[in-house]
Amino acid sequence: MASDSGNIPAISSSTGGLSRYLSEIRRFPMLEPQEEYMLAKRYAEHGDKKAAHKMVTSHLRLVAKIAMGYRGYGLPVSEVVSEGNVGLMQAVKRFDPEKGFRLATYAMWWIRASIQEYILRSWSLVKMGTTANQKRLFFNLRKVKGQIQALEDGDLKPEQVDYIAEKLGVSNEEVVSMNRRLGGDASLNAPLKADGESGQWQDWLVDESESQESVLADKEEFNHRMELLTEAMDILNERERRIFEARRLSEKPETLESLSEEFGVSRERIRQIEVRAFEKVQEAVQKAATKALEASLG
Repeated sequence: MASDSGNIPAISSSTGGLSRYLSEIRRFPMLEPQEEYMLAKRYAEHGDKKAAHKMVTSHLRLVAKIAMGYRGYGLPVSEVVSEGNVGLMQAVKRFDPEKGFRLATYAMWWIRASIQEYILRSWSLVKMGTTANQKRLFFNLRKVKGQIQALEDGDLKPEQVDYIAEKLGVSNEEVVSMNRRLGGDASLNAPLKADGESGQWQDWLVDESESQESVLADKEEFNHRMELLTEAMDILNERERRIFEARRLSEKPETLESLSEEFGVSRERIRQIEVRAFEKVQEAVQKAATKALEASLG
């Protein structure tokens, strides 16, 4: 696939480069389910690079849509899109069409992960907060502020801090600190280039209309890892949830021994419950993602 990746359009650094790129990637048609399945099979079984290339190019609009959601971190949009494309190619390499869901659903995780890793590498402030919750705060603070209409500059009101901290599972101090750190981000009214003729960041906000790309991305927004996981965990009973969280979600996973003492069963039984809980959550996540994709495709 590497030899074909050179044919993927690139964003020029010249004036209007982003606009030209967006126009160019629209010429690649989206794939029908059966066509996507056959291409994936050809690549998985025969290493067909042309099939892989076609799967990549048909999803470049999805990458662009997701990348625009990360435009507020002061990084070149061309680099953000490029990192997203790397994630897309990784997704194509690992995609298993036999799992029963579309490439777009699977690729979204890889695209977001690739972009977020790039942002984390580029932002020195993240070195001061690297726990899962702090990273979640870093990437979701703006969205939650928008939901409560807390868009003005400066410190948040105490009640706003309380709401955000509770919603994102972090301390009030972390919310205040992160909000101040992010306060230096470029305004959406800032020009894309110093010449002042390239337009403003807000000019590239994706139109929330009925285009297929917008509908797909908006419907899939809830597929953020933590949100999907939280919903999926509702299917677990109290014991399964306790063991799953202790073994799979804790920054310092508890031992089988400690949990076996807590529940009065053998370590092997704890391991079995953990595995079964993971399988149930995994199945629920896949079903939810598939359902969302089908809804977005009408």
